[in-house]
Amino acid sequence: MSLVPVADQLARVLAEASALPERSLPLAAALGARLSRDVTTATAVPPWDNSAMDGYAVRHEDVADASPEHPVRLRVVADLPAGSPDDPRIGPGEAVRIMTGATLPSDADTIVQLEHTDRDDPLAPLAADVTVLRAPRRGEHVRRAGEDRQVGDPAASAGTLVTGAVAAALSSVGAGTVWVHERPRVAVLATGSELVTPGTPLRRGQIPDSNSLLLRGLAEEAGADVVAVEHVPDDPGQLLRIVEDLRSRGDRAPHVLVLAGGVSQGAYEPVKQAFGAADSGVLFTKVAMQPGKPQAFGRLGSDGPLVFGLPGNPVSAWVSFHVFVRPALLAMSGARGDAVNPAPTQALVEIGWRTPGGRDQVLPARVWDLPDGPRLAPVAALGSKSHLAASLAGANGYALVPAGQQDRHGDGRVHPGDVVDVVRLGLELPPALDQR
Repeated sequence: MSLVPVADQLARVLAEASALPERSLPLAAALGARLSRDVTTATAVPPWDNSAMDGYAVRHEDVADASPEHPVRLRVVADLPAGSPDDPRIGPGEAVRIMTGATLPSDADTIVQLEHTDRDDPLAPLAADVTVLRAPRRGEHVRRAGEDRQVGDPAASAGTLVTGAVAAALSSVGAGTVWVHERPRVAVLATGSELVTPGTPLRRGQIPDSNSLLLRGLAEEAGADVVAVEHVPDDPGQLLRIVEDLRSRGDRAPHVLVLAGGVSQGAYEPVKQAFGAADSGVLFTKVAMQPGKPQAFGRLGSDGPLVFGLPGNPVSAWVSFHVFVRPALLAMSGARGDAVNPAPTQALVEIGWRTPGGRDQVLPARVWDLPDGPRLAPVAALGSKSHLAASLAGANGYALVPAGQQDRHGDGRVHPGDVVDVVRLGLELPPALDQR
């Protein structure tokens, strides 16, 4: 079987990963989903002229000449806390005490901050008069209605992830509900009779099940709703029974099955044995990528879940998820453009590594910034070997080394000082560990 280019495999995946249906949700329930429709401003921000300071609302003409040498005394006729609906009249020689955020009285055009008066204690009882010690500029400390957004202005575009900040912004422009795409529901199935629950004492031949945690965490980071996590022994019949049970769960049935292990050439490959028939809808391929050459992808039936079969070695699963599964989940969530498949940037290699030759290399990396530009190093001293699970904790990105660029020095290595493409994952840079 010839090797499938990475770009061709990704194109096939994205051709199946259509955005999920939309629904209208209250803002609080929409957190973590992506907008399916543009949102425009229904309420100006701010909705009213209001005070940016604790102080006194005045008519500028009354205080235009105020100074310490020639203070201006005004009669205080009202008190306005934030949220008050009152609009007190202000005549010549009068002022209204006003708190930050309170709506500016219609007769006022300027705010004198407390510190520029003889009444600078905001907790003091309302006084009958106030002395202005410094002339303000006309309109000083007034927030004008609509200066951030006016009615009809764009507020957020379709495809935007509804974060806390986005939800707050949409609330401020008058949105109480928004149209969003459903979040993709994902089931994670880690195969392998050798896997045991993390923390369990190991018998000979056993290893901790790290893939379940790895893929669950990656799916949730991509915005998916993980509805099931299952450990499946090397038994294709049991795998098929679990899949059928997941598919029967109605509106909690998964849109995507992510399986780890069982996709290669060994004698005990439950995923390949369960879905290897030509009519299963799942195609098993060898992709020109290191790590992660064996891949499976397809759809169960015309309207069934997408199936990703990833290699079982944790680094291979991590790489495969980022290259193929994450873009699919983002596209299904309604993400667009570079949000689906981020364009790489470049970084200077700090520590070199060996390349495989003949396949695109995807190397888990530690990426950081220096004044003269970004740097990167492999998270594992042994490079991108697929079993180096413990080193993944140090990765906040990955390097991309195309097959055609791997032997520029004639020794099959990337050298310190080389410049390579890198994709950052938007993760916190973990503290550095000594490599071993």
